[in-house]
Amino acid sequence: MEFFRKLYTLLRHLGDDQPWRDMIGYLGPLNLYVVLFAIIFAETGLVVTPFLPGDSLLFALGAVGRRGVGINLPLVTVLLMVAAVLGDAVNYWIGYRIGPKVFTRESSWLLNKKHLLRAHEFYEKYGAKTILLARFVPVVRTFAPFVAGVGRMNYFRFALYNVVGGIAWVLICVLSGYAFGSIPFVKQHFELVIVGIVIVSVLPMAVEFIRARRKKREPERTGAQVPVTPTP
Repeated sequence: MEFFRKLYTLLRHLGDDQPWRDMIGYLGPLNLYVVLFAIIFAETGLVVTPFLPGDSLLFALGAVGRRGVGINLPLVTVLLMVAAVLGDAVNYWIGYRIGPKVFTRESSWLLNKKHLLRAHEFYEKYGAKTILLARFVPVVRTFAPFVAGVGRMNYFRFALYNVVGGIAWVLICVLSGYAFGSIPFVKQHFELVIVGIVIVSVLPMAVEFIRARRKKREPERTGAQVPVTPTP
């Protein structure tokens, strides 16, 4: 129970040094790295845990790592890159195995076989971009690899963008925390900064969604017949 109490305190006060020191003192650095690995792996690899902190944890890790709380930042950064890549890979294979067994009904609204076919078409066409952008969007990050597996996206293509996206996500978040986490305003308004990070993270996906909607409407507009006024 003491472990869960300390972990809960840490996750609620990621921007403060003392919860990190308390956890390191209680577990030791190596065991803390295992806990952090498990959190990032679960947040990316298990569909049922999208609520776990990803961006905020990585950002805070970079901030407290710079302030010297007893964390080997290069080592834990590499470990969390591995956790992010493995998490997405496991999530993909769960979707790959479950999808054909679940989406079998023609009459079901949610588990209709047509949804499986549409998912396959979507990920074959837009999967690479989706896997990359989803890395930076909370909740979507958890579901994207699962749906890619359900849609049976080509695995080698998925794996390439999984590795690139996983490394980029962890590195950008940790380095951002390292660069900006010690600024007095950031330390004093950490929760507000995290909300801002989430908003910024959602922007690329929102922009792509708007662009896709516009492209979809363009053929409809160009295909519409323009009435011709008869000449006298």
